[in-house]
Amino acid sequence: MKHALSLIALVAAMPAFAEDTRQLDAHEHGVGALDIAIDDKVVAMEFHAPGADIVGFEYAPKSDADLAAIEAAITTLSAPLDLFALPDAAACTVTEAQAELESEEAHDEHDEEHHDAHGEEHHDEHDDDHAKEGHDDHKKHGDQDHEDHAEHGDAVSHTEFHAEYVLICDNPGALTSISFAYFDTFPNAQEVEVQVVTATGAQAFEVGRDAPILELGR
Repeated sequence: MKHALSLIALVAAMPAFAEDTRQLDAHEHGVGALDIAIDDKVVAMEFHAPGADIVGFEYAPKSDADLAAIEAAITTLSAPLDLFALPDAAACTVTEAQAELESEEAHDEHDEEHHDAHGEEHHDEHDDDHAKEGHDDHKKHGDQDHEDHAEHGDAVSHTEFHAEYVLICDNPGALTSISFAYFDTFPNAQEVEVQVVTATGAQAFEVGRDAPILELGR
């Protein structure tokens, strides 16, 4: 659906969102991110959450139980209205929903492409000695990080669940709140950072386990 995809693109393009782009190796356990774009009757959502929040671990699945937990989580995340409940009066139905588990490796590939496209000109401004010193420092720091992770036992990679939804709401004027049943479904989740884009502008919210209802004030 082109219209829905344009809404997702709008969310990604907003400076407020671009400046807060999450990196898997820097994400905060317990904190998810929900971006919402509302255009008349169409509501597009994009959701991210650390693997530990959803299934309790972030290593690559090691057992049938791990795989089953991931499959179950993806199924649950594919039902957005069970997690982020909208008012019945808005008469919303889900037209598209997809969820997946992303690994650090997938993000690394994206970061490398981004660096190749945007970083070479900036890199050329540094002299060779400075570049070599920075590389050595970065390598030393990276090696230490890997050693620290190894001492604590688990893999150094991180995983993150990513979901995208498109809904049609027959009565968009009734979109006044979102109830986060998400916290009941996933006990490790503590907070969701929410960004909402409408025709009138963008707003940012923080929704916590202790106050799981977001008032949109539309």
